[in-house]
Amino acid sequence: MPSKSLLLTLTGVAVAVASLAWYSGSRDTASSAVVIDAADQAAPSRDVSPAQAAAAASLRAAKSAAAGRALSARVEFEHANDLYAYARSLAGRERAGDPEALWLVSRVHEYCMGYAMNPAGYAGDTRAMAELRFPNTAALVTARERVSRRCARFLPSDNLSPRFIVARRKEAAEAGSVAAEASLLAMGTPLSDSGDYKKDLVQRVLISRDPEAYVAISPAMGIAASEDVDSFGDVSGTALTELAWVVAACQLGQECGPDSTLMTTYCANGGICSRNSSQDFNAFVLDAGVPRQGADKLEEMVDTLLYNPGVVK
Repeated sequence: MPSKSLLLTLTGVAVAVASLAWYSGSRDTASSAVVIDAADQAAPSRDVSPAQAAAAASLRAAKSAAAGRALSARVEFEHANDLYAYARSLAGRERAGDPEALWLVSRVHEYCMGYAMNPAGYAGDTRAMAELRFPNTAALVTARERVSRRCARFLPSDNLSPRFIVARRKEAAEAGSVAAEASLLAMGTPLSDSGDYKKDLVQRVLISRDPEAYVAISPAMGIAASEDVDSFGDVSGTALTELAWVVAACQLGQECGPDSTLMTTYCANGGICSRNSSQDFNAFVLDAGVPRQGADKLEEMVDTLLYNPGVVK
């Protein structure tokens, strides 16, 4: 009998496939993808105000800073083969209440939780998935095997759980991590439920130019925000707006390559996988998740997030 985790994952796969099929409509997926590269633009291809020009300069500075973080803890997280050892390396900073360490440890636990709760069951589910005939089965299995390798030293006794992740992120948020604060909003456990707080948080994420904060807040900026656009701003309320925040994060320096944590998590946890193993997130979204007529709208939204300081009224 399939495990509960396998059934949940397969349900996610089915929902993801159905969502993409609905969203892309009759798009010809053989057409070449258009990759948005706002980071290489000095400013949007239209007349800009001084405020927008300043935002463009801020974007270039953020990209430069991201490129210079070759040895940062975030880059190490992306490339660590042993996430148990990586988390232990942050233990001292975590105990001292360092917001970045608290945030990154929570990211490790979120990434590895599905595996750590039942390593043998996770491996068994992966083998069962390998027998399926979904179009993206091979990519799904590859992503899950990547998670298994990176999380191999975690055990059920490590007690990785949603409750622990929320607790760590609250500590990180209260210590000053905007990314952790954004993720709490997306998880439905914000530091405050007031509309003013939400509006302020969205503005602080935009000002931070922190790509992880953009990714972290993205689920809250999608359909979940459809009834509260006044609080969340112009780029909120639809499936396309959620994607726009992630694409903007990629332009700000987030790791979005084919083997990145972002792509692996979308695939391993949600069944949203690219059949082209060389695609990064931008190319995948435009090739499989957005209808041809929606590409221009997505680019406009990304442009708004990166250059327009008036996203939140």
